[in-house]
Amino acid sequence: MHELGIMTGVMESVETAARDAGATRVLEVRLTVGEMTEAIPDALEFAFEALSEQNELFDGAKLLITMVKPHSRCLACGAEFDHDRFHMFCPQCDSFALELLAGRELHIDSIEVDLPDD
Repeated sequence: MHELGIMTGVMESVETAARDAGATRVLEVRLTVGEMTEAIPDALEFAFEALSEQNELFDGAKLLITMVKPHSRCLACGAEFDHDRFHMFCPQCDSFALELLAGRELHIDSIEVDLPDD
């Protein structure tokens, strides 16, 4: 399950940013994940919940995931089109020579934290 590895890295980055900001708690983490990463949203959520139980900074935190569908440009005819992970032939010329433009993303969009009142 590579989702556990992905989420471990995400949570380490979020924890570092939250602690650097002086946060007392992480409330929400927003991710963008491309379908071509083959990461499964339910597995990412499960990993987030399991890892959150081991770190009180994440107690009660929410994970919001935006999935991005694959979008490619045909290198033969220039057509741009959406597709799934398994059907990547150009709908215009039936070529398989593609440039993937979207669908491989994996990034933290934002985090919401509690900051102490000073």
